[in-house]
Amino acid sequence: MLLNFLAEAAGIFNEAFASGMAYLGAGLAMIAGIGPAIGEGFVCKAAVEGISRNPEATGTIRSTMILGVALCETTGIYAFLIAILLVFLK
Repeated sequence: MLLNFLAEAAGIFNEAFASGMAYLGAGLAMIAGIGPAIGEGFVCKAAVEGISRNPEATGTIRSTMILGVALCETTGIYAFLIAILLVFLK
């Protein structure tokens, strides 16, 4: 809303500007994929350390790890979905 107002006030609002802003927004949305990757790395690291310290708890640790990785991955999937929508539905 504010961006449209400023663009119209400056006289630069056209189809190329809107397309460029959609691509810029898609790129910024994909930066959100960095967080889940780091989070999944920490989860897997902790799971491997836990299994190495207590091999009898492998099943419990593995199931908890899979749940944690799935929850971390949803953020990346949402960011990817937003980027796809910005690029193809501009």
